[in-house]
Amino acid sequence: MKRSEINTILRDTEDLLEKHQFHLPPFAYWSPEEWKQKGEEVQEIVDKKLGWDITDFGQGEFYERGLLLFTLRNGDVKNLKEGTGKLYAEKMLIVEENQVTPLHFHWTKTEDIINRGGGDLVLQLYNATDDGELQDSEVAISVDSIRRTVLPGGTITLHPGESITLPTFCYHTFWAANQPVLAGEVSLVNDDDHDNRFYSEVGRFPEIEEDEPPLYLLVNDYKDYYDPREQ
Repeated sequence: MKRSEINTILRDTEDLLEKHQFHLPPFAYWSPEEWKQKGEEVQEIVDKKLGWDITDFGQGEFYERGLLLFTLRNGDVKNLKEGTGKLYAEKMLIVEENQVTPLHFHWTKTEDIINRGGGDLVLQLYNATDDGELQDSEVAISVDSIRRTVLPGGTITLHPGESITLPTFCYHTFWAANQPVLAGEVSLVNDDDHDNRFYSEVGRFPEIEEDEPPLYLLVNDYKDYYDPREQ
């Protein structure tokens, strides 16, 4: 992806967040120059990969297969092992109309996906086998704490205000219908390095062509702009 394309996506996201009156923390809007001035006080943001995350899943077609996320809070896997500390995570997602997030499940993380506004959010669901294949069995899930079942490959549509709880080993893919969706994710600690199982191989972070300076940093940019040892 070109940096200019990423900057355009970020500006469009700002407009959508303003429309829905959804506010992000101040660090969302720190410039690259401001990041260079930060010291150890912001280490948790970097370590827990909080902030902007834009992916085209290695396909080079963001608006067809991609996702924008902003991680607001996240704990650490060691918190889960110890049973103390921050055991949860929260993300903001922008799902464009007909923009598909590829089929995947999580080994450890149970998550709630919430439609916070905009169009409808459509999820297609399958149960996973222990070795990551698709089961030919009904999928049992909860929509706003009401039990539901769907056939393998069936869909659930979330209207604004509705949410779904996705357990572990539940394959899901999703996209927006009618118009872009402002979505939320509330979950157990998020571990993108080890807890995501995509049905088909995908890329995670895009290769970026630096055709202009970053508007805001993505989580995979921190290493290039933040060094507390220089402060």
